[in-house]
This record gives sequence, C-alpha cells and structure tokens, in this order.
Amino acid sequence: MSWALQRLAHELAAPSPGSSIVVQNLGQIMLVQVLRLYLAQEENSTPSWLIALADPRVGAAIQAIHANPARPWTVADLAKAAGVSRSTLALRFKQKAGVAPLDYVSRWRMQLAARALKTETSTISSIGQKLGYDSDSAFSHAFKRIMQCSPREYRDKWTSGSLK
Repeated sequence: MSWALQRLAHELAAPSPGSSIVVQNLGQIMLVQVLRLYLAQEENSTPSWLIALADPRVGAAIQAIHANPARPWTVADLAKAAGVSRSTLALRFKQKAGVAPLDYVSRWRMQLAARALKTETSTISSIGQKLGYDSDSAFSHAFKRIMQCSPREYRDKWTSGSLK
C-alpha cells in the first residue's frame, strides 16, 4: 500500500504522459486493498453491504436483485438464485447484510426510485411501474415507509434544493 501511495504522489507531483491512467489505476488498486483489509478484520462482524457481497451465496442473491429489481421476488426465488435453501438464505442474508432479503429488495427499489425522481422527468407512476409496483398507491406507500416522505414530496424537495 505504501508503494502505491508513493507512486501516486510521484505521478501527481510530476505528471508525464499517461499519468492520468496511472493515477486512476493506482486509485483502484488502493481501493481494493482497503476493502480487502476491511473484510479481513476478524473483529469486523457488523453487517454491511460489503460483507454481504463478499459472501458467495448472499452476493449471488444481491446480484440477482440488482439485475432485475422489478421482479416480484420471493425468498424462495432468491434462495434458488443463491443455490441454498430459503431458511439458509434468510439467516445468512440477515447476518451479512443486516436486513432480511425482501427488506433489501424494497430498500434497493427505493434507492433506484429516489435516483429516478432526482434525475428523470418520468412520471411517478411510471417510475413505480418500472420498479415492479402494480399501483401508484403501493409504490407511494412503500416509498414513504422507507424514505419518510411521498415520492412527490421527495421530488419537490429535491428540485427545490432542500435535499441537495
């Protein structure tokens, strides 16, 4: 790690052709090393998305969720994607991610919804439909439960600048 830091400092202090590529790649290498150190800590038992992704089974379930967030996921579907039983997935997911699998699905959808509300001009209804909600009220209820405000309030606050 110290070699990478020294090399990075040198590239930034005395740029030469290709320095931007070297700096970018050194940054990526250092990030991976920090993540490896974090994961290797034995006392690090606090659930997190990083620990969850590092677990092959839970990581497979998360990848499936991210690949198709609108799918009407069940724990059985996610367990099948992960190659384990429902009970095993439910237990490991909670241990590694800190939330139940379907709670993770809901939270991920709301993160995607929040991003869409900030960056897209799509209607709230169409955003909800893209994320797998059959009705505006179901989407609005889920959004409010997780984000503490309605989708409309969130968009209005964001566009007015109070959430930036």
